[in-house]
Amino acid sequence: MAISGHWAFAFGVLGNIVSFIVFLSPLPTFYKIYKKKSTEGYQSIPYVIALFSSMLWIYYAFLKTNTTLLITINSFGVFIETIYVGFYLFYAPKKARIQTVKMLLLTVVGGFGAIILIAQFLFKGVARGQVVGWVCLVFSLCVFVAPLCIVRKVIKTKSVEYMPLLLSVFLTLSAVMWFFYGLLLKDINIAAPNILGFIFGILQIVLYVIYNKKEKHILKEHNLPELQNHVIILDDNKKLSELTEEQKIDIMKLSKLVSSLHENASAAAKEEKLPKLQSVQA
Repeated sequence: MAISGHWAFAFGVLGNIVSFIVFLSPLPTFYKIYKKKSTEGYQSIPYVIALFSSMLWIYYAFLKTNTTLLITINSFGVFIETIYVGFYLFYAPKKARIQTVKMLLLTVVGGFGAIILIAQFLFKGVARGQVVGWVCLVFSLCVFVAPLCIVRKVIKTKSVEYMPLLLSVFLTLSAVMWFFYGLLLKDINIAAPNILGFIFGILQIVLYVIYNKKEKHILKEHNLPELQNHVIILDDNKKLSELTEEQKIDIMKLSKLVSSLHENASAAAKEEKLPKLQSVQA
């Protein structure tokens, strides 16, 4: 039992370290948002759900014993996710800002408040911890499922620009650590959601590798020397280096299409001229 407790503590500490990195991994994304003064295609769903989940885990940890490591990391989670959401709201366009505020009111204010009221007044003792544990389990699954909206975007656009690889890698590692922590504590509410977290994490990494290679292949296929005879008009305030990979690919495809249309038009014009020359000679 003592050995099991030591291993649980070890995995809990490792889980804290990896989860700390997970919480910090979106920093490059938000730095990019800060530089461009726009949230572009990024979405607030993962950050709102992560904030809500961290709040729930803190409440669950206070209802259980030997869960200090859950309190430490999720307290930091609440702090950093609040900053992320606030930062997103500051730079998001009006429509995205309204959607984020609605989500916050629905989950963080309404949802969390309702869970506490129901747990405190309708359940007592061990039953209260079990109910809150199951709620935590469900919303932990939501944290891992939330990035699937980005996965859908990756598959649709065939671009990995809006799917941070670091986040996917560290989420996978975090899932492994917390799975063993929950397993050693014999707490299914901690262990179970991390199985799905590991699966989704691997899926995101695989998709990143596949579509990142495809992007590089397309860019190599349509290299810039082929476009030297074409004119590309850009906005005065937007340089080529500031364009996204997807936009560059679109410009290259458009250039190739224009070139093809020009060649077809030239060939058609020559064919039209030939009969006229013959009729004059006749």
